[in-house]
Amino acid sequence: MKQEEISRCQIQEWYPEFKTVSIKTIIHQLPESFVHYLTEDSGPFLLPVSVSNDDALPNRIHNPEDEDDYQVSEGSGDESEQPSPPPSFPELELNIKESIESLGGAVFPKLNWTSPKDTAWISPTGTLKCTSFSDIALLLRSSDSLVHDLCHAYDSCNDKTLSRPSHFYLALRKWYPSLRPEMEFRCFVRDQQLIGISQREVTAFYPTLLDKKNELKELIEDFFIDNIQERFKSDNYTFDVYVTKEKRVKLIDFNPWAAFTLPLLFSWEELAERQLAEDVEYRIVDSQCSVRPGLKTAVPYDYIDMSSGSGWDQFLRNADLELQQQIRSPEAGA
Repeated sequence: MKQEEISRCQIQEWYPEFKTVSIKTIIHQLPESFVHYLTEDSGPFLLPVSVSNDDALPNRIHNPEDEDDYQVSEGSGDESEQPSPPPSFPELELNIKESIESLGGAVFPKLNWTSPKDTAWISPTGTLKCTSFSDIALLLRSSDSLVHDLCHAYDSCNDKTLSRPSHFYLALRKWYPSLRPEMEFRCFVRDQQLIGISQREVTAFYPTLLDKKNELKELIEDFFIDNIQERFKSDNYTFDVYVTKEKRVKLIDFNPWAAFTLPLLFSWEELAERQLAEDVEYRIVDSQCSVRPGLKTAVPYDYIDMSSGSGWDQFLRNADLELQQQIRSPEAGA
């Protein structure tokens, strides 16, 4: 993997070329002060002060009686330790507010490569839907996934000379509440040839996909030939698409081949060995037994004890055993 291949998948690099076939997006270059805010972890967790009074979390009701419970006596060491003031980014906030309004009042955020999917649990809606700068700051500041973009984007490159891109960008993508997760797909391109298509949401079985399998495969193949193949400059990469109810294909994202990209219903080994002359392999979760388990616990992964002998460890062992028994049962092959 080369640095230029990683860099080419940044949204600010590819979106201007493909915006007519993608979802509406507004991109802001982030000031270094905000990038530092996202990476700083030595102090307390503070959300920026909102100049628009749009807070992501409800304000605490001021009660003077509570202050009587804690008094600092004169001469104590505590009085010299003043807490750090919360940060503020008024210019960035006002620019983002304007963009959110122009995109219909709700967006989901993404940095150069990654969106903060791991922090959806902290949002009041349980999604990445944001209606204010404070909502966005809360998701970004809480995310572990974004550490990849901020610190490790080029770690898998064999010609690595950069530790990070020269600039970071925030992409605000229009929020569509009616999007159906089963209609998003990841496509795998090797030597500029589409070789595989995988259902993106692999933790659930959607029976409706069985009837649409051939139709969806053809729509995505045609979209690749007409819009992607001759325009995206990498030889090996992946791209995500969404198929609307009007049978229109929308480009969602580009990702590097292998590296930090999930192969979903494939493995990178089989994709690398697949003959280019073969027909495009299209894979969906075609039964309840084929569902890939996912931990949708609505809490951070780090809060879960996954060590050997823990409750989750035993749960996963039992679930795997039950799945294998279902696969071997006569009904599974019926």
